[in-house]
Amino acid sequence: VTGFVQGVSYRYFCYQKAKHLKLTGWVKNHPDGSVLSLVEGDRGAVEVYIKELKIGPQVASVANLDVKWLTFSCEYKNFEITY
Repeated sequence: VTGFVQGVSYRYFCYQKAKHLKLTGWVKNHPDGSVLSLVEGDRGAVEVYIKELKIGPQVASVANLDVKWLTFSCEYKNFEITY
């Protein structure tokens, strides 16, 4: 996710949405100013998560959201904000 997405509680926004949708995975800031997220779960819930990330919290400004679909690995048990 690129745009004005760091320092505006964007990762916490992602965390709240993922928990609400019962998704697992992580979200983290990238050194280039973007935010990266990996989620696993029901495809419908993932699609809702993606739609929410395009909006973001009120003070954020999302310029672009690049989505890459991967094979479900069932690797994650929780959703975490990582560093």
